[in-house]
Formats: sequence, C-alpha cells, structure tokens
Amino acid sequence: MSALAPALQAFFTDRLITQRGSSPRTIAAYRDTFTLLLRFAHDQTGKQPFELNIDDLDAPLIGAFLTHLERDRGNTARTRNARLGAIHSFYRFAALEHPEHAHTIARVMAIPTKRHERSTVCYLDLTEITALLAVPDRGTWLGRRDRALLALMIQTGVRVSELVGLRIRDVHLGTGHHIQVLGKGRKKRATPLTGEITALLRQWITERGSGHEDPLFPTRQGRPLSRHTVGLLVGKHAETAAAGCPSLKTKRVTPHVLRHTAAMLWRAKGVDIATIALLLGHESVQTTHIYEHADPALKEEAIARTTPLGIKPGRYRPSDTLLAFLEQL
Repeated sequence: MSALAPALQAFFTDRLITQRGSSPRTIAAYRDTFTLLLRFAHDQTGKQPFELNIDDLDAPLIGAFLTHLERDRGNTARTRNARLGAIHSFYRFAALEHPEHAHTIARVMAIPTKRHERSTVCYLDLTEITALLAVPDRGTWLGRRDRALLALMIQTGVRVSELVGLRIRDVHLGTGHHIQVLGKGRKKRATPLTGEITALLRQWITERGSGHEDPLFPTRQGRPLSRHTVGLLVGKHAETAAAGCPSLKTKRVTPHVLRHTAAMLWRAKGVDIATIALLLGHESVQTTHIYEHADPALKEEAIARTTPLGIKPGRYRPSDTLLAFLEQL
C-alpha cells in the first residue's frame, strides 16, 4: 500500500473527526471530493486507488481534475473552489506527515482558487416581508407554525441548517430573550430576539406544548423539519404572496434570501458590519461586507457627501461673437 491511502485515512479519522470535530456535512463534502478525485486519477493513470501515491496526485493531475469538474461535470467555479479547498486541506495535513513529498505538495498548494462573478444580494423589502408573513393561515396549526418560522428567520438570519436543529430548550424568553444556535464549525452563538418575535414564539411554544428536547418547528408527526422541507414551504408561501405583491415574482425566495433580509434590515438600522457578522455567525467580517455593497442607502449617502462638480445645466453657448454667428447658421 502506498503512502496516500493511510495518509488519506488518517486525514479523515485523526484530523477531521478527532482533532477538528468536523460536522457530518463537512466530512461528507470532503469524502465526495476525494471519491471523485481518486476515480479521475484511476482513469488517468490506470492505477487502482489503493496503488496511488501522493506524487501521482501532482499539480498537473489536480489541475486536470478541476478542469474536468467544470467542463465535463458542469460544476460552477464556486463548486470547483470548494473541491480545491478540500484538497488543499488534505495536502496541508500531508505536508506534516510526509515531508518527503514536499515538492509535490508545495506545487498543489500553489494552485489558486478561481475568480467568479458574484451575484447581487437578493433580499426582501418591508412591503415584501409584510406580504410573505400574511400568507400562512393563522387559523391552522401548520399556518401558525410557518408564520413563527418565517418571522424567526427574517428577524434572526439563522441558517436553514441551524433552524431545523433548534430545540425548545434553545429558546430563552426570560430576561435578555434570545435563541441559542449551533452554527458552522459547531460554534454556538446567542442571537437576541425582538419583543414582537418573543411574543410570537411564546405563544407558539405554549401551543406546541412538548418537552425541552423536542424540535421547535416539527412536522405533524413531531419530527424535525428537514432543510429541503423548509425550502419548499418558504418557496410556496412566497409564490402565494406574489399574487398580491408583484415584486416578489422577480425574486426566487429561499431560506438564504431570508438570511440576507435580516442582514439588510440590521444594516438599514445602522448596525455596524462587525456586529452583523457576529449575529450571522460569520467566520470573517470580509464575508459580511457584501451587505455594504448591496445597501443602496449607503451609496446615496456617499453621493450626497460628494463635493459638487460645478456643472451647470443647459446648452453650451460660445462666448466669441464669431463662433456664435457660425452656430446660428
């Protein structure tokens, strides 16, 4: 067996699971990356995966693999960069365990991420928010659940993966009411609740009437909602709301759009970017700067503070009498 197989196994068991405590989603994403890579390397070299060495997965082969992802599998540049990130993570680990392959590892680590166009942040304005929250039928149990769910997402900006993991015990409605969220990287954060959302959740939890360990937003059978189900119900209610709010027809409303909406509401109230990053659970403030670029009010304020250029309206009139004569011809 070559050095690659035990190194890759140790990367998953020791580095990701034991040392870093990576989430199942992260482990699954890394697993899929290396499954695709090993199959591609097998096609290129003719070697079985267990026969491959670290030097077989050199920079030219990794580069060809990334091209294959985009050209043959139709992956976006964003997906390509995510796959490269997983490969870089493994090679950083391999550099410590197998310094004899330092040259190959250094060349792979030098492969850059690919630039790609960033789409404009999509979010809902106050009219659209009002229309969306008016859709769930408050006369039914499901309607009351969906209304509380949508309102919580819009006010707190929780990720859909965080939302479906919320238990009743994670909602604190006493002094300093907030929800306790387990975010990316298993990092916990407390997100404060407004008085309006606090009252709505208190009413919902009273009706919900289950134990502290039960999901905050369950199915009718009492099981936690899935991320897919939340996406479907957000889209369904947005489609219904679009009948009375035409601007919603131009937007694809997803749980992540509601997360953007929360950030833009905070930005409109003057909350600074560093605080928004904390509220959203961003690892880096750089990620949160997209909301500065998306806020038209900030740009209007900047233009208002700009020194006038001294440009006067009207048609140009030459001062010279001869030129004035020629203009009139």
